[in-house]
Parts: sequence; C-alpha cells; structure tokens
Amino acid sequence: MGAPSHTTTWGRALWALLLTTLGSVASQPLGGESVCTAQPLTKYSITFTGKWSQTAFPKQYPLFRPPAQWSSLLGAAHSSDYSLWRKNQYVSDGLRDFAERGEAWALMREMEAAGEKLQSVHEVFSAPAVPSGTGQTSAELEVHSRHSLVSFVVRIVPSPDWFVGVDSLDLCDGDRWREQVAVDLYPYDAGTDSGFTFSSPNFATIPQDTVTEITSSSPSHPANSFYYPRLKSLPPIARVTLVRLRQNPRAFVPPAPGPAGAGGGNEIVDSLSVPETPLDCEVSLWSSWGLCAGPCGKLGAKSRTRYVRVQPANHGAPCPELEEQAECVPDNCV
Repeated sequence: MGAPSHTTTWGRALWALLLTTLGSVASQPLGGESVCTAQPLTKYSITFTGKWSQTAFPKQYPLFRPPAQWSSLLGAAHSSDYSLWRKNQYVSDGLRDFAERGEAWALMREMEAAGEKLQSVHEVFSAPAVPSGTGQTSAELEVHSRHSLVSFVVRIVPSPDWFVGVDSLDLCDGDRWREQVAVDLYPYDAGTDSGFTFSSPNFATIPQDTVTEITSSSPSHPANSFYYPRLKSLPPIARVTLVRLRQNPRAFVPPAPGPAGAGGGNEIVDSLSVPETPLDCEVSLWSSWGLCAGPCGKLGAKSRTRYVRVQPANHGAPCPELEEQAECVPDNCV
C-alpha cells in the first residue's frame, strides 16, 4: 500500500483542527457569560440572617401557631445550565412542595438528578431551620470553576408559598474567587398558592403562575400581609453573607465588615437600628344606623359604630372616631 497523498494528510489535519475548535467552543458558557479561570475548587461559609421582626414588619406579624420563623436553607453550587428558581418563571414540583409545605425531599432529588444526568450541579448544601424571625443559620459549601454559581431558597413560615433566596449568584470574578459577598433578601411568591396573608388556608393557584417579587404595593390588596402603601419599598426581610474559607478551615477568621465601597464592592453594611415600618390604623365600615330615640315633638339621636381592624404601630396614622351620632325624628317617641 502506497504512502498517503498530500491531499489526504492535509484533510486529516484540517479535520483535527476543526474538532479542536468545536470542542473549545462547546466548552464556553452560553450567552456571552464570563469564563471562570480561578483555581478549580474552593469553599465558602454561608450565613443566613433573618430580619423579620415585628418592628420592621408589624402588619399581621405571626406571634403564635406558628410564630414567625424560617425553614431550613436548601441550595446548590451549579453551572449556568441549571436553575433552582428564577423570577418570572415557573417553579418545579419540588420547589412547589418546599415553598408551600417545607417538604425538601422532592427538591433535593431534582437537584441531585441534575448533578447526575446533566453534570450541572456540583454540590447540594443545606442549613438548619431558624425558629424565630430574626435568628441565624449557617453552613459550608464547595464551588468549582465550572460550577461557580450559587442558588438557594428558604421558606417564610407561616405563609402560603412565600420564600426568599438567591438565583445564580456568581462567586467567581474572572481569575479569582470573591472573598466576601453579602446580599439583602426580599420576599417572593412561588405562584402556586393564592393566599394573601401569612395564615391563609390552602388555595391553589390554577393555572399556576410564575415567581413574582412581593413588594410594599404588590399584590395591591389591603389584606396582603406585606402591603404597606406608605413605603416606596419593603425593608430587607433577611440577608445572606458568603465568606471564602482559607485552605485550613480551623484557621478561618471572618473579616470584619468595612465601610461601604471597601473591598470588592459586594459588602452591605448593616445599619445600627432596626427599621421601623409605620403601620396605619385600619377600621371597618360603619354599621347601620341604630333606632332613633327621643321624646315626642323633639329631635332625637341615632348612632352607628365601627371597629378597629388593625391597630397602629411605629408612629402610623392613629385610629379615627369609632362612634358617630346624628339628629333624627324619633320613630317611636315616648
């Protein structure tokens, strides 16, 4: 058999170059995302701090059966082709169970399946529940240069299907890992239950809606537990802080928060005082007028009443008069 021709050799070289180019392109993130070239593995501590206090959120604040609290934290370190949850998109069945009832097994199976089949989840992590609205919980997690995104959810308890969380927070900044990241958290509606208040009975949303952020004016209904029309925005209901761990975890010392703008620009410095959210008094509609009473030949008096539905708090508008009288002609004079 003769030696291969120059044409055949050139064709093989061109084919090899094409395969190399395609492989390189396939390994790049989609959508113009930045490539993480930091060292392959690193670890972080994640600390969740609840800020759900009666001072900051006085309306319908749950005091018992059950009192205000947070579920366990459940999250994943993943690549860009995985999404635990996303604003304006539908939640999975597992996340629906977690947001409505705090059941985590289905959601954990979904994350583990994404790791096994798609290789998009590097690690699933969790932190214990917080038994009050203002407590803390923490855990450790490992990220990879190809799985540098972190997402998690924490259920608001009690609530219909409300939660807080982070969607695809990137801990990698080009060729380095971020040393510390802090994010204020606000409530979201999973779109699977139509309850308006913390203690609303189960009322399935049919058809299912997408994830929406709950604000001081949306849903625009006075019965909503987060409806504060005097506020431009809600105060943060929680906060998460991720701090990169040193190679020797025993030697880890969390850095003290510096002034705003220091470091990488991700730090958010806590204010010294808890925000006081004003809550205006809310009263019922007037009752019907009572009977007109009085002596014959003279004007009598009738009255009507209303009652307080929400007591004012934190310098909110005081309650108006709860009883009103008017002159009338007696129906049955004496």
